[in-house]
Amino acid sequence: MTKATYKPNERGSALLLTLVLSTIALAILAGVMTWSSSSSLMTHHSTQYNRSVAAGEAATERVISNIAQDFLYGGESLVVSKLGTYRASSAPTAADSTYWATWKFDDGNGGNGATYVQRTPGSNYVVLDSTYAGLKGYVSTYIITSHASDSASLTAVNAGVSQQLQLAGIPIFQFAMYSSGNMEISCGQPFDVTGRVHSNNELFVEPDNALTFESGVTAVKDILFQRNPLDPRGLTPGGTVVYVHPEEKLAPVAAMTLPIGTTNTPDAIREIIKPPPPGEDPNSPLGRLRYYNECDMVITVSDTNVMATSGAYNGFVTQITNTDVNLFVSTTNFWDARENKTVESIDIDVGQLATWSQTNKFTSTGLPNLGVNFSSVYVMDKRNALTANQLGAVRVRNGKQLPPNGLTVATVRPLYVLGDYNQYNSANLGTANTTTTRPASFAADAVTLLSDAWNDVNSYNGLASRNASSTTYNAAILTGVVETTPQAYSGGMENFPRFLETWGSANVCTYNGSMVKMFPSFYATNAWNNNNNIYVPPKRHWAYDANFDSAILLPPKTPSLLKVFRSKWVTVPAGVNVASTP
Repeated sequence: MTKATYKPNERGSALLLTLVLSTIALAILAGVMTWSSSSSLMTHHSTQYNRSVAAGEAATERVISNIAQDFLYGGESLVVSKLGTYRASSAPTAADSTYWATWKFDDGNGGNGATYVQRTPGSNYVVLDSTYAGLKGYVSTYIITSHASDSASLTAVNAGVSQQLQLAGIPIFQFAMYSSGNMEISCGQPFDVTGRVHSNNELFVEPDNALTFESGVTAVKDILFQRNPLDPRGLTPGGTVVYVHPEEKLAPVAAMTLPIGTTNTPDAIREIIKPPPPGEDPNSPLGRLRYYNECDMVITVSDTNVMATSGAYNGFVTQITNTDVNLFVSTTNFWDARENKTVESIDIDVGQLATWSQTNKFTSTGLPNLGVNFSSVYVMDKRNALTANQLGAVRVRNGKQLPPNGLTVATVRPLYVLGDYNQYNSANLGTANTTTTRPASFAADAVTLLSDAWNDVNSYNGLASRNASSTTYNAAILTGVVETTPQAYSGGMENFPRFLETWGSANVCTYNGSMVKMFPSFYATNAWNNNNNIYVPPKRHWAYDANFDSAILLPPKTPSLLKVFRSKWVTVPAGVNVASTP
């Protein structure tokens, strides 16, 4: 057996090597521990950053929700009046959830517990994008920013979120056809719809001939190639439909509503054509939309008197003399075969009204609206002596030439239009040329078109005595209908304006404007019935009036639909004023 032996210098080398290796191992271990600690800290920092971003987003979402609700409820004036509230009290607190007890919020400008809200007013009429591309509106931009940090965190990280919101007011007369509820479009003749079509519910496309949509078609629920299930004619249409821009046929889409202070049901919307109840604040959401409060002149007819005053803008205090009123207001009667009633009509001679507005004494007094700026009139029927067989109504006639700024005529009663309207250039009668028209609209319970050949005396005779002649009407229409029931079809948008004469293919009804179906008719309530006792339909030459694409050519007092659009979403550094953020 051999015994191993080591020299002294060999034992020293081994010890040194062991020490070196141990030192290296300890250095590696220290590095690993340092890296692990640093990595853990970075992970924690990243987690806290993401939590702070989420918290900042939660704060901005609360403001956005409040702004959107207030805007759709009461318009932008309500939003502007509450800017201070949004800024001061919109951050989440422990009252919402104990989770928020340790969180701190600021607006990036040193305002603790506050949210940054900046408004850029919408002074320009701009083209919208998104679902309603091509429409125009007045758009205000709001920037909402919130910074957040959790004070309970070992490394509190402040992070901010900024969102951009656009509030759009979209004039309602930018549609060839708009409906606050279901819409039905049928046609026994070829029918070409030249402007946008929108239904805030179902859209029933139900042609019995060739139907063509030249522009976008949208519906909040669905676009259906069928008749309304309630339609007694059955479900299956017999015609064809063409969408010239099929990419603009969209459903479902978000609703567009009026800021009336309540849900936009058709019955609720009807309030805008009614006089206000006693004590209603004219600056309330609904009060601001009532035509009665908006119009320049109010004509009131009672059983014994006809009176006209200035409008709500100066408290109705300026009374127009009876001598002046009698120049353009009279009463008469005729027969409405559809309603089966005698119409007790308040007639407005539009030509005489236009002349009066340019020559009356108010033109030199500086009184707003009753002089050369006159462009709207509300007619209120307060007659109590009407019987069940009589229908109180308003009729406009002699309307080829309107006041220089156009004319809107509004009433809660049915309205009739007698003869060519809003086309003083005879060469353009019977055409879609509206370059010589003026901004015009009607708002009423129902609208009936009477031709140039209409005769009040003949109205009491049979249909054979009520022969129409070709007539042109250039005005937007906001009115009601008698909806489809299992007993009767509504008549659809093709019969949206009513008729009482024998038109036939030889006589053309030329219409250029915008048709807005908003509520059920309250006074003119007999169902549509295309039989030989009421009317023979005209050859329809109908078109959307492209003048309404221009803000200055919209009808006076045009209501605006409201829509909320989101745009930018960005994170922002702590303490940075979002106004400087790209």
